[in-house]
Amino acid sequence: MKRILKILLLILLIYSVYTGYSLWTYGADDHIPEADAAIVLGAAQWNGKPSPVFEGRLKQGIELYKNDKVDYLVFTGGMSENAASSEAEVGMNYALDQGVPKEDILIESQSAVTVDNLINAKKVADDKGIDSYLLVSDQFHLKRAVGMAEDQGMDVTGVPTAYSAYETMETKMPFFVREWLYMMMHQLTHLFE
Repeated sequence: MKRILKILLLILLIYSVYTGYSLWTYGADDHIPEADAAIVLGAAQWNGKPSPVFEGRLKQGIELYKNDKVDYLVFTGGMSENAASSEAEVGMNYALDQGVPKEDILIESQSAVTVDNLINAKKVADDKGIDSYLLVSDQFHLKRAVGMAEDQGMDVTGVPTAYSAYETMETKMPFFVREWLYMMMHQLTHLFE
C-alpha cells in the first residue's frame, strides 16, 4: 500500500510540475494567426473605465484589430451590482474611443465567469458567421480559457496581452498560483467526466 501511495504522489508531483511549467510558458510563441474575431475577456471596470487588467486586454485586442489580424472584436463581461454599465459596454466604449468602428464590435454583457463569457461570446459571434477566434487575456489565465473555448467547439488561438497589469513577481505569483490550481481542477474534472 505504501508503494502505491508513493507512486501516486510521484505522479501527482510530476503532473503538477508539468502543468505549472506549461502554464508559465503558455503563449510564448510570437506567431499570431489571422482569425475572424478576437474575444477580449472581461475584467473589472471602475465607474465606466476599464481596470488596469481589463485595459491591458483591451489594448491587445485593439492592436490585433488594427494590425488586420481580425475583422471583429467581441467584448465580454456582465454588470456587477451597483455598476452603471457592463464590462463589455466599457470595452466597447474604449474601442470606439480608439477608432474601432461600431459595426466591427460585438458584445456579450450577461456573464460573470470565463466559461459563460465564452459560451455567450460564441452565440453572439455565430450570428455573424464567425468561425475562428483569437482569445485575449492575461498569460496565466489564457491556457485554461483556451481549453474552455475548445470545450465549446471553438477554433481558437490564445494571445496573451503584451500590456498586462501583472508586471512584477509580487503581482504575478498569486495570479499564477490561483490559475495553476484552477487549471488542474478544470483538467481533473474533465478527466473524470
